[in-house]
Amino acid sequence: MDALAGLLDGPRARGAFLLRMVMEPPWSVRIEDRAPLCLMSVTAGEAWIVPAAGAEPVLLRPGDRAVARGPEPYTVADLPDTEPRARIGPGGTCTTLHGEPLSQSMDLGVRTWGNAPDGSTTVLVGTYLLDGEISGRLLDALPPLLVLPSGGRPGPLPALLDDEIARDEPGQSVVLDRLLDLLLIDALRTWFSRPGAEAPAWYRALGDPVVGQALRLLQNEPAHPWTVAALAGRTGVSRAGLARRFTELVGEPPMAYLTGWRLAVAADLLRETDATVEAVAHQVGYSQAFAFSTAFKRVRGISPQDYRKGSGLP
Repeated sequence: MDALAGLLDGPRARGAFLLRMVMEPPWSVRIEDRAPLCLMSVTAGEAWIVPAAGAEPVLLRPGDRAVARGPEPYTVADLPDTEPRARIGPGGTCTTLHGEPLSQSMDLGVRTWGNAPDGSTTVLVGTYLLDGEISGRLLDALPPLLVLPSGGRPGPLPALLDDEIARDEPGQSVVLDRLLDLLLIDALRTWFSRPGAEAPAWYRALGDPVVGQALRLLQNEPAHPWTVAALAGRTGVSRAGLARRFTELVGEPPMAYLTGWRLAVAADLLRETDATVEAVAHQVGYSQAFAFSTAFKRVRGISPQDYRKGSGLP
């Protein structure tokens, strides 16, 4: 498992919010759902994304993709200065700016929503409703708005999602979740590989023959009783050499990275499985539940039990 795949493996889309938005100008939708991540792809017409905090609006044309990182609000519209006429709140609720419900009046069919059935603009929208602890490093590495122009050569994935999104068949939600994951992985891989992209240190470090191998070992085997010496032995370098190069490229020592990774994996296990705290501790490399709970609370500010209950960070 490489680092990018590892970061995406835990918070895979599960019952994600997906729809085809069909609009005829003038139109403008204010997004205030506080979702951690949203993907958009224009398949017809044009759409402007207007970020918060006075950032410059960005134009999307057919084939272009955008990744918006929450929880800051933003607006999607036919023109940057069109006043919002609808608001998307948490959980995908749709209302006017005064709180009047719009979901039924703008319902155009299965996972299709808008102000005109034959509108000139179509935007595919896929939203991850819940943030995952493993994705924390990834989300921290992303700008508030990431745009990938197609250059007139749209890839096959948006077209496949467009074909599947309005189907109403058994298991369709699972199909759409996996398509959304593929779209996200493809978008991030494309962005990270572009010249001048500010890819995170852990991603750049994957290209190093030694540190890249060490990262994969730690991510693939978090329960292994790793030491810097053991990791150096597996990568064929000296202990001091590995520690120095790992810290230089990744930004933190190997064991600090391992602790963060173990607790991130544990956070997902606590939220998405019924495994006991002790079982989770063993799965991520802690021999005792007490030691795991102490480390978890020190780093997360909350006990594993309270985290599982959903009480959130203090």
